[in-house]
Amino acid sequence: MRIVIAEDSAILREGLVQLLELRGVTVAAAVADAEALLTAVAAHRPDAAVVDIRLPPGHTDEGLRAAVRLRRDHPGTGVLIFSQYVETAYADRLFGAGFAGVGYLLKERVMDIGEFVAALERVAAGGTALDPDVVSQLFGASRRSRALNALTPREHEVLSLMAQGRTNQSIATALTVSERAVEKHVAHVFAKLGLPPSETDHRRVLAVLRYLEAAGPAGVG
Repeated sequence: MRIVIAEDSAILREGLVQLLELRGVTVAAAVADAEALLTAVAAHRPDAAVVDIRLPPGHTDEGLRAAVRLRRDHPGTGVLIFSQYVETAYADRLFGAGFAGVGYLLKERVMDIGEFVAALERVAAGGTALDPDVVSQLFGASRRSRALNALTPREHEVLSLMAQGRTNQSIATALTVSERAVEKHVAHVFAKLGLPPSETDHRRVLAVLRYLEAAGPAGVG
């Protein structure tokens, strides 16, 4: 099995190379950023790529975006996301073609190099390797996204303005409606998002968080 590794931490990158090569895995390239990853995969055509999410230059989601490109441009190369974080923004695009040949493991939960190699072999062979926590959060995000799709265009407008920090009065002025109408729209938003009245949770904040999550990296304008 031939692989490419994209990991910005030099210590972790070199450690992975040594551990995997001791297990008989050929590391064709070990790089530190997303562009180098894309170049290495195009040059070496590995069986799989191990990709961290947060890579230079921005250390946000460069690795995940590169993984999406790999899935599109090199469908024969398995992609194993190996990160500290569960990023849901690009999940629909990462798994858009199905779960075959893709994995997503959390660094802190991988305790055995043998299990890691086994997961990598499954991904390289067209199988799947997903951490249970990743599955839980990804499917939770999917359910929340479907709930947002149930909102009417007007309710989306109201939620968008809520995300800008506007009060009901300000929203009413922006939409040229009564404040009472805005209150009704806000109540409908809470109901459709499954946010019942609570003494411990701020429903307005929770609704905005779900909206921002669904908006993805672009956020709100």
